[in-house]
Amino acid sequence: MSVFPESMFLPVALGFFGLGTGYLIYGPQELFGFPRRDPQVDRATGMWGIWLPGFCQALVGVILFVGLTWFPVFTDASATYMAALAFSAYGIHWFVLGWNRAHGADARPNGFMSIPFVIISVLGATVFFLAGSWPLGVLFIGLALVYVAEFFASFKIGVRALANGRATVNLGEKALGFFHILVGLWLMYLTFATTLNIASGYHIPAA
Repeated sequence: MSVFPESMFLPVALGFFGLGTGYLIYGPQELFGFPRRDPQVDRATGMWGIWLPGFCQALVGVILFVGLTWFPVFTDASATYMAALAFSAYGIHWFVLGWNRAHGADARPNGFMSIPFVIISVLGATVFFLAGSWPLGVLFIGLALVYVAEFFASFKIGVRALANGRATVNLGEKALGFFHILVGLWLMYLTFATTLNIASGYHIPAA
């Protein structure tokens, strides 16, 4: 039976960077309304959603699961398992979010999607705080807030139609944009800190 050496090179920085980039593309558009959504903008943001938060996270999730099972090179099974689950689930759901955005699909099912993703976000926060990794615990609290806002944004809760045919501001969408930007910046910090820790021997609080 072959024995595989432990690897210290967890690929999580790629997942952080991919998701953070997606959040920093979607967030300003949701919060500030720029650029204004139209079919061309939706196609552009949809493709970014598929490839950055989608592909980057799904790839990391697959690598982590393989490194825990077929070729066991990651020994911190508890926290790494949660990371593999989260990157896989978030990556796959971004494939759907990006595809739907690019094709102008109805956003209301995203509201139902947000419910299980609030649950997995709370699960992640619990696992990482118990493991003593508070930066990732904070990340998952932020993710939970993103999906709470997603619920209100997708169903346009509180939005009223006006006499001129327009609608009142979707506060859920504004909150979603705010949390996308906030969590996106935290993900950039985690990317920076994790990479310096692995590549340059720093000890910055991160993953």
